[in-house]
Amino acid sequence: MTVLMSADELEAELRSVGAARYHNRHPFHQLLHGGALNRRQVQAWALNRYCYQAAIPIKDATLIARTDDPDLRRLWRQRLIDHDGTAPGEGGIVRWLALTEGLSLDRDMVTSRTRALPATRFAVQAYVDFVRDRPLLEAVASSLTEMFSPTIISERVTGMLANYSFITKETLSYFNARLDQAPRDADFALDYVKRHARTPDQQQAVIAALGFKCDVLWAQLDALHHAYVMPGMIPPGAFGYRDTWS
Repeated sequence: MTVLMSADELEAELRSVGAARYHNRHPFHQLLHGGALNRRQVQAWALNRYCYQAAIPIKDATLIARTDDPDLRRLWRQRLIDHDGTAPGEGGIVRWLALTEGLSLDRDMVTSRTRALPATRFAVQAYVDFVRDRPLLEAVASSLTEMFSPTIISERVTGMLANYSFITKETLSYFNARLDQAPRDADFALDYVKRHARTPDQQQAVIAALGFKCDVLWAQLDALHHAYVMPGMIPPGAFGYRDTWS
């Protein structure tokens, strides 16, 4: 029989999921941060990652629409502001587009998402569907990968600036704000989960929700590695299909 954990024990279990399964451990990220990719491969990463960035405010709006708790809605809507801004030209999505444009990718092509890998689109939609369909507590818990994001952001910015002449501080400006936003959001979500996961089944469910989110992030990198690194099988219609890579 599963035993009810204390709040601290639950937090430790959640952190152990990230230590084992967060996507900073993926081989593609090791290549990206270590300077082992060429420009086209970095472009492919930025283009595909846009699909995920663009879906974040959609999943957050979905979560807000599901709750009758005004405190949760009030606090969670800051995430929408972080990504969409309060006016055109603001927010995290615009800053991500500054990265793709700094990599000489056409904005319309990026925002259409038609050249992204099918597996990328499927993984991102699975996350949105999870937040829409699963119990609210699990939807909140799925955001807890933000507990681990400051580490990967630091690795990414330091490694990419050191290893790629075509990357600048300006093109990586998206990550500056996330160093403050992600810990703030993670602290709130972690506190919410620890207070509301009151039964052993609920605790196991939130642990599984975090595992699912780790799988979503990992699957996107699996797709990138398979298409653009090894064996290099880019599906028809995706960015780089039948191009010469060097």
